[in-house]
Amino acid sequence: MNIARPLSTTITLLLLASIAAAQPKTRQTESYPQHPDALVKEGVPAGTITQGVFDASQVYPGTVRDYWVYVPKQYDGSKPAALMVFQDGGGYARREGGYRVPNIFDNLIAAGEMPVTIAVFINPGVVPAPNDNAQSRFNRSYEYDSVDDRYANFLIDEMLPFVEKEHNVQLTDDPNLRAICGSSSGGICAYNVAWQRPDHFRRVFTTVGTYVGLRGGHELATLVRKTEPKPLRIYLQDGSNDLNIYGGDWWMANQTLLRALQWAGYEVEHTWGEGFHSSKHGTAIMPDVMRWLWKDFDTQPVSTHLDRSNSEANKFLVDGEGWELVSEGHKWAEGLAVTDDGTLYFTDVPASELYKVTPDGEVSLIVSDTGKTNGISLGPDGRLYGAASGARQIRAWDLKTLEMEVIAEGTTSNDIVVRHDGTIYYTDPPAGKVWSLDAKTHERKAVDNFKDCNGIGLSADQTQLFVAHFPGRFINAFQIADDGSLKYKQPYFHLEIPAADPRGLLDGMCVSQDGWLISTTAMGVQICDQPGRSHLILPMPPGSRRPSYVTFGGPDRKTLYVANVDKIYRRKTQLVGADNWKQPVKPPKPRL
Repeated sequence: MNIARPLSTTITLLLLASIAAAQPKTRQTESYPQHPDALVKEGVPAGTITQGVFDASQVYPGTVRDYWVYVPKQYDGSKPAALMVFQDGGGYARREGGYRVPNIFDNLIAAGEMPVTIAVFINPGVVPAPNDNAQSRFNRSYEYDSVDDRYANFLIDEMLPFVEKEHNVQLTDDPNLRAICGSSSGGICAYNVAWQRPDHFRRVFTTVGTYVGLRGGHELATLVRKTEPKPLRIYLQDGSNDLNIYGGDWWMANQTLLRALQWAGYEVEHTWGEGFHSSKHGTAIMPDVMRWLWKDFDTQPVSTHLDRSNSEANKFLVDGEGWELVSEGHKWAEGLAVTDDGTLYFTDVPASELYKVTPDGEVSLIVSDTGKTNGISLGPDGRLYGAASGARQIRAWDLKTLEMEVIAEGTTSNDIVVRHDGTIYYTDPPAGKVWSLDAKTHERKAVDNFKDCNGIGLSADQTQLFVAHFPGRFINAFQIADDGSLKYKQPYFHLEIPAADPRGLLDGMCVSQDGWLISTTAMGVQICDQPGRSHLILPMPPGSRRPSYVTFGGPDRKTLYVANVDKIYRRKTQLVGADNWKQPVKPPKPRL
């Protein structure tokens, strides 16, 4: 990338590069010129730097860490300042040596090339040894390399509120004016914070980032391709002589991540060199990277760019249509079902309630004692069938009169689906079984032994039954025999699971008329093709809880409804749902 820089600096860099190219590279000979914007300049207002210690974390209990806060001279407290966080903070906070971030911020803020920005430099936590004969616990890899939301929560819920209170400053809550930076493991940490919480951080700079298999970092490039694009601006730096060890190849991993980000249409730039695993190259380019990272900060927010993305989101979603809140305040919203006219029904399991949402959005409670019904499904007779787990029954409600009939007694149950011929299938996690049930004769039989079974659904052509293994990563596929029994069981659909937690939490599911399976998981809502591969992950709104049930709704069946513990969300899609209680639909042959 060619970043705008003073001509003298460009010439110096070129001369140095030509000299360096003529001699063998070693860690000692790798060197770069000092960028003029990293030096103290006469007449430029200088910010203050304050050091402190934070030892009150609940996210990382027992840890003690040093931190530094830079406050620019231009900050007067009249309005919140922009924010930039640095991992391994001690290497960035100095005016002499290291990255010299305070000098860079002084110069660029004074020039109007970045906003008035408070910097928070944070070292990784250490749990001090209990005595002189013991070793301390060093949290750096645990905090930085883990691909989960723990460190983001530490920053958002603990560290930054503490800094605001302790140092009497106001930090903006506008994610467009929040940036984060780090090197090596601190680099993947910075990236992961923004990836997990783009509602808080949207600008990222990483040098020699550890996107390898230490604690799941090698999976990030795949997740970029499979996850609905997020509003992030990212700058990557690395060198061809970076580490190549037991956990992976840093140089190749950084290029792989770049390729994924470019493919998915992100705002991403990079500088590659021939350097080693050091901060030297990143230090040299830091001022110009800051210019790129903060460009147009006051006129053009960081956003997604589906128009230049190859993401499958273009195939499934409607640009500009995100998650919309339908209902909230529930104890545990679960089952979802939609009638022909687009009326939505859903349950609140512990409250033992059944709700109706009309097509115009009016929410009303219609049954106040459902026997703690979990999953629900419409049947071909127009009735609503429910897995009444608390009452140990399978129930059916007439939606016009709300009269209820008990279809089966003395059976535990979780999720339920009804075929067009009236055959009911439901999962029974306590017994570790899948059952079939005849709605007319009330005869039931166990059709599979399945430990930890949960969500259940039918293929669009209704020849296959799909059952989720809740704690794992697979949805099992069965072929339905003529007599309703099941055969040819396979752990068929392969879902993505969190790198830092082996539980998939696979739950409710539905299918589209052209064969796509949509499932709720710990990662969000995942869309799988007929051959069983996850193509797209739809994260739920930041800060919300995991999705547990999903169905297509709206009169055209293009709206995806999701139960999300205490809330119900919906969003428009390009897919068309297949109703299990109507005549089967044969999907087209998939790409194999």
